[in-house]
Amino acid sequence: MTTSKITTVRLGNTGPTVGRIGLGTMGMSGDIYGASDDTESIATIHDALDSGANLIDTGDFYGAGHNELLVGRAIADRPREDVVLSVKFGALRGPGGTWGGVDNRPAALRNFLIYSLQRLGVDHVDIYRPARLDPSVPIEDTVGAIADLVEAGYVRHIGLSEVGADTIRRAAAVAPIADLQIEYSLISRGIEGEILPVTRELGIGITAYGVLSRGLLSESVRAGTPLGDNDYRAHSPRFRGENLVRNLELVDALAKVAAQQDISVAQSAIAWVLSRGTDIVPILGARRRDRWAETVGALDIELTEGDLAAIEAAVPMDRVAGARYAEAQMAMLDSER
Repeated sequence: MTTSKITTVRLGNTGPTVGRIGLGTMGMSGDIYGASDDTESIATIHDALDSGANLIDTGDFYGAGHNELLVGRAIADRPREDVVLSVKFGALRGPGGTWGGVDNRPAALRNFLIYSLQRLGVDHVDIYRPARLDPSVPIEDTVGAIADLVEAGYVRHIGLSEVGADTIRRAAAVAPIADLQIEYSLISRGIEGEILPVTRELGIGITAYGVLSRGLLSESVRAGTPLGDNDYRAHSPRFRGENLVRNLELVDALAKVAAQQDISVAQSAIAWVLSRGTDIVPILGARRRDRWAETVGALDIELTEGDLAAIEAAVPMDRVAGARYAEAQMAMLDSER
């Protein structure tokens, strides 16, 4: 069991108070990263909560509802005020895991929410956010509908996910936005150009996912662990062919720096993101208690300017090979336009 206590920060100017790191639960459902274990997953959620990581991130489409049911079981015996639930909606799925696009219409999101509340076993969610921008629905309509749910008491705060600077401004003009959930790591630094300056100008927090680049910035992939056909990463550009070879060279370089600092590769990557500012809260997708303990250990690491420079020199952005998603998925990201 993890015993270190995580400090807290406020998520943006208007958001909830959360632990300095949060727990992402997507990998606990389905086979996106290979088979998972419900018992271990629930124990990991309990360890996260016990350590002070009250921000638990899920999505109504993760495992076709399984993930919300799992999180609901894990928090059933906890005081509701001890958990900050972040829920994504809008992704449409079909039998066999088929993809059906995105639906962010007001009527649809109200429908999605009632099912989420039932699966989670709660009467409200703390942050509700569209998983992706729906090009057929103005962001003003989507945010306005969530704002109505805030007024009704079913939602506490409004979040965004993977949207660009213009969309962020439009959304914030309708209602207060607590945070933007977006990929940010040593090898995915795209938000630094336009997005991060806008969120800081508007007082919007960042919940950063993909901090370990889906395990690339860790010992597991570096050790040559084979990826099964049911592992999402086997079909991801950064994990395929020559791209993987080139990226592992960067991870090897980072491993040498981490060894000199007496920390793990993963802790180095997490500590780097933590160093970017207290407005950035990393969301780590640990699926096991030992991985969570390693994650929490990153909070005790104090990186000097020299340490940070060495980390960034080991992983130069212009040396990263491959996009973070396949072409079809990249086309859906408003944040990449």
